[in-house]
Amino acid sequence: MSTPLPQTVREGAVSPPLVAREGWGHITLAVAAAVLATGLWGIFVAAPLWLFAIFVLQFFRDPRRVLAEGEDAVLCPADGRVIAVGPVEDPYLKRAAIKCSIFMNVFNVHSNRLPVAGRVRRRWYNPGRFVNAALDKASEHNERNALWITTAGGDDVVVVQVAGLIARRILCYVGEGEVVERGRRYGFIRFGSRVDVYLPPSAHPEVALGDKVKAGSQILARLAGPDPRVQ
Repeated sequence: MSTPLPQTVREGAVSPPLVAREGWGHITLAVAAAVLATGLWGIFVAAPLWLFAIFVLQFFRDPRRVLAEGEDAVLCPADGRVIAVGPVEDPYLKRAAIKCSIFMNVFNVHSNRLPVAGRVRRRWYNPGRFVNAALDKASEHNERNALWITTAGGDDVVVVQVAGLIARRILCYVGEGEVVERGRRYGFIRFGSRVDVYLPPSAHPEVALGDKVKAGSQILARLAGPDPRVQ
């Protein structure tokens, strides 16, 4: 089961309240179309457009979050359902790793938060396909954006935004060399996707398959120290 929110917390919201800025244009267009249709043909004809506008509004909601604390804590980077937890080969750092994956459906909050604090050592972007993000092959074949972060304690963590079946835009607001804070809102993926986190093999996951998690406010795993195999 996922770790409950600790008693010691702090406010960690850095995004606009309630609605993500990435959705302002989409929401404006959807509401404008519904208003225009209502004026021309009446509310009954326009009802589907109002339902669509409500869907777009809920998709781009971006609630404030209180961050879980703990020196060794790795925070969940996304809202959604845990679809993978276990040992793998890290395709970015070429090492043994623990992989945790979170799938976001169209009803989840889609803003992403950094799982750890540290320095961004490298960023990779790979154009690719748009297969169902719930499938394992999405991590290898879909469009994705990866960040390699080294913590102050020397742990190396890779967090990967992966586009989904109907996602067509990955947004990432940090780059190589930046020093980042844990829980910071750093990106957004539009319309269904997943986030993969590659942890040192000594890390201890605190989620299980099927768990529903929330970005920032729940702990994904705990770190046990730096991986000496990655320099």
